[in-house]
Amino acid sequence: MAGLGLRRVPTQSRREHVAEILRDAITSGRLAPGDRLIELDLAAELGTSRAPVREALRQLEQEGLVVSYPYRGSEVLGVSQDEVEQVLVPIRITLERFAFKKALSTLTPQDLETLQTLVDEMEETARAGAAEELADADIRFHELVITRSEQRHCLQMWKTIQPRVRAYFRRDAPAHSDPAYVARQHQHLLDVIRTGDEAAVLDAVEQHIHIHLEPATEPEGGEHGE
Repeated sequence: MAGLGLRRVPTQSRREHVAEILRDAITSGRLAPGDRLIELDLAAELGTSRAPVREALRQLEQEGLVVSYPYRGSEVLGVSQDEVEQVLVPIRITLERFAFKKALSTLTPQDLETLQTLVDEMEETARAGAAEELADADIRFHELVITRSEQRHCLQMWKTIQPRVRAYFRRDAPAHSDPAYVARQHQHLLDVIRTGDEAAVLDAVEQHIHIHLEPATEPEGGEHGE
């Protein structure tokens, strides 16, 4: 397997570091869907032994980013637009409408400040062209609200799909001609959450998630967008 320019793993690092590096390579597109992941080659490039590479590949398989076949090893499992439209978006709409509704009565002023900080971070990272950090802030925004819903099954389901959701956040970020587009989506959503209007929040959540079906289209909703 040709060198991918991956940064080498420090001697003291183990599975978590290897998984982080490979996860970044997958979500950034340096490792493409269908690329084979050979333990020996990865270990040599990362400067580590095969054991943490093997453990990291198992972790990424659980996250849905890698698939393993008997006698064939592992390969990258991509996130197709069809999967986004037919699986991830419908699951997110059902899960997040329920969670955001439950969270309206539990979100504190400090939570709202944290959400605003995340929106500001999205704007800064988008302006800097930092797609990885933008995806992280996007994930943290949604995860905070889901956590505050105090619905453990919702959080468990979110944790299951989160790596693939993050992968399509990262994939879609460069599609927007305006770097501040993602931040505006979340600013509008946060503004609606602040109103406490349940029906408006449920509608805003659904519109917000549907944007990923047409990632380059500016939504309705005034100056902030969706």
